[in-house]
Amino acid sequence: MPELPEVETIMRGIRTALKGKRVQQVHINRPDLRRPFPSNLKMILVGAKVQEVRRRAKYILIGLDNNWTVLIHLGMSGRLFIDKPSDAHELRKHQHFDFLLNDGTRIALVDPRRFGVVDAFPSSPEALPPFMKRLGIEPLGEEPLTPVAIKNLFEKTHSPIKNALLDQTKIVGLGNIYVCEALFRAGIHPQKTANTLSQTEYEHLSQIIPEILHEALAAGGSTLRDYVTVDGQKGSFQELHQVYGRAGDACPICAQKKHRALITKITQSGRSTFFCPQHQKSEH
Repeated sequence: MPELPEVETIMRGIRTALKGKRVQQVHINRPDLRRPFPSNLKMILVGAKVQEVRRRAKYILIGLDNNWTVLIHLGMSGRLFIDKPSDAHELRKHQHFDFLLNDGTRIALVDPRRFGVVDAFPSSPEALPPFMKRLGIEPLGEEPLTPVAIKNLFEKTHSPIKNALLDQTKIVGLGNIYVCEALFRAGIHPQKTANTLSQTEYEHLSQIIPEILHEALAAGGSTLRDYVTVDGQKGSFQELHQVYGRAGDACPICAQKKHRALITKITQSGRSTFFCPQHQKSEH
């Protein structure tokens, strides 16, 4: 599933094409994805002008001048395409939703597995869907991610730090890839209980999480399977992964210290965790 860097990259890619444009046509080619399309989606979109395009957590939000917001979540395999007026507009396989702008540009959502979501809600804080009200802090938000903020989030959390960092009600946008990479750089064992981290470990996470996300953004995200940018390019951050997907490889940090240690794979809450048991020693 695309994580913060991938969603941010896609959002930036469509923002230029969308902002300031009006929607002329909407095509919905099946009744649902993970959830049904809103019954009033065409009425909301047609004739509306796009005022802003932004990201919240792993969601793309399109703010309209009629005081509605359209939400897009890409799920496991969703892709957004920008078709220019000069492009052929043949319907792609699994193209379940698209809309045409007044300059002839078309934005198309293709989702083979149909785990994505398209929703709409009034653009007011009171109308925010309940699941969005529960979202946590943005690790790349205007307010810096501080050690105090992380400690306050996890001081009553008795689950492993890997699970805690995946909890979107605490810090948003982080998924399996970037949590594994952040814990490795911070030297924190993924099974360590979240509220037992030391002050130094909280400090490391507050620095490393934004650092990794910025690096991933610069690389266009990580492409492991389906993810590509809106212009069809693969991300390249997977080439910089130090532990994710590298079970059995030598730990790059231990190798520098002339220690022999291999990246290990375990399962936590049904998800694969990659770490170095030597560099990320357990203290629990």
